[in-house]
Amino acid sequence: MSAELVIKVSLADDHKIFRDGIRMALKGKDYLKILWEAEDGKDLMHKMQLKKPDVLLMDIRMPEVDGVNAIGILRKEYSDVKIIVLTMYDDQEMITKMMEMGANAYLTKTSDPDEIYQAILTCMNDDFYFNDLVNKAVLSKLQTKKQVRQFYPNPVKFSDKEIRILKLLAEDKTTEEISKEIFLSPRTVETIRQNMKSKVGAKTIAGLIMYGMRNKLID
Repeated sequence: MSAELVIKVSLADDHKIFRDGIRMALKGKDYLKILWEAEDGKDLMHKMQLKKPDVLLMDIRMPEVDGVNAIGILRKEYSDVKIIVLTMYDDQEMITKMMEMGANAYLTKTSDPDEIYQAILTCMNDDFYFNDLVNKAVLSKLQTKKQVRQFYPNPVKFSDKEIRILKLLAEDKTTEEISKEIFLSPRTVETIRQNMKSKVGAKTIAGLIMYGMRNKLID
């Protein structure tokens, strides 16, 4: 990452003590600048209109507009903003729901400050940060018969190269790592990845990976 790049980060949480703690934890970290803080969902929506951050750290349970409703609005209005859910809830159903709605990462409030920082950098570089929490939730949903359903009724045929990239994405490989492994430029890898998402109608990498798993393209 270029030393000249400054990532503008905003916080949305109704607990001031927690916001203060996150701000202090991220203070002095390379490349980061805290843009603003929001005390509830309504305040979040107002401040998003005034100054758009690169990354939003957002709780789920907030007064006025909660995180579930907020993410639906944010994904329509600010599709390029990276959203990292930072909450007390580690419920697997909530995790998969938020990822499917467009979250770029999902962390609990017990996460180490270094992991939060890493999640911010990874989301900026590679769109998504997949940790054990998210991986286990996605796999659990896929393995539960009552919850397994086919999101995309018309199977899409992928080339061998696309399947290879899909498998590497499922292994949490970055764009740079994938490009080196299959001898393509990072820009080409990103283009292929976007084309794959378009083919299956997936809005996120998580949706693309779940498509691959549901259709047995990847383990």
